[in-house]
Amino acid sequence: MPRHWVLGSLAASPLSLGLPQVSALLARLGLAGRHAVAEDLLQLVGAHVPLAQCTIFAFEAGRRPTIVAVGDRSRTQELPHIAEAYVSRFHRLDGSAAVMRDELAVAQKAGSAAPRIVLHRQRGADIQHADYRRICYEQPQVAERLAVMALYEGRRWLSVNLYRGIEHGPFDDAGIAVVEAFAPLIVHAVRLHHTGQAVHQDLSGLLLARLVRRFPALTQRDRDVVAALMDGLSTEALALRLGLTLASAQTYQKRVLRKLGVAGQRELLALLLDGGA
Repeated sequence: MPRHWVLGSLAASPLSLGLPQVSALLARLGLAGRHAVAEDLLQLVGAHVPLAQCTIFAFEAGRRPTIVAVGDRSRTQELPHIAEAYVSRFHRLDGSAAVMRDELAVAQKAGSAAPRIVLHRQRGADIQHADYRRICYEQPQVAERLAVMALYEGRRWLSVNLYRGIEHGPFDDAGIAVVEAFAPLIVHAVRLHHTGQAVHQDLSGLLLARLVRRFPALTQRDRDVVAALMDGLSTEALALRLGLTLASAQTYQKRVLRKLGVAGQRELLALLLDGGA
């Protein structure tokens, strides 16, 4: 089995998906929480092949990836932090990064109606960088990751990463066939979810821009802290996103709340929604 391949270039899977399965997934898109799509995909695909975790990222050239959603089968509470470490420190070291670059031109020609779906598998042993291997594979006890990738709007890759635990072992041929059968549904479901999330992000951007106009003394670091708070990040996750120690993150958070004259996230939300002078 190659390390990466295009869906359709291998033998088709005999697995057929029932309409109730598809309907249950689509019915929750845009109605459930941010991470529901990863959790639902983990449950749906995991009913046919053992899986431990699911993470979904959006990649755009020249920009840091964004976390779309994460799902975990009670494996570790650290997955959100691991995902933050990946997008802030390790994404350029991922073998899928080179695959996305190599496939970009062909994927752009394919369009959105029938996207070019690329799969890439990676084990901890494939990673030379010690911290990347330790944090993203050894710490969560991951045996292998299988990424399902497709280009969105001709410029943004969406990558759905399915992880096998060490107790499951690497993906075998039968497991890969299951993921291939689900791949078209996975791609289209995540596209719908990401579109809805993008609307939320646009709204967040507008609210933050309005806040900056009202409080021009806010520094760029202050704005980054407010954006993290708007995303609902804990102090620990905020520290990881901004590359700070926990103590520094707490200090920055207290400072920006003091500048805005609010006591916590609830009052911050009220301030953001207030269109006052």
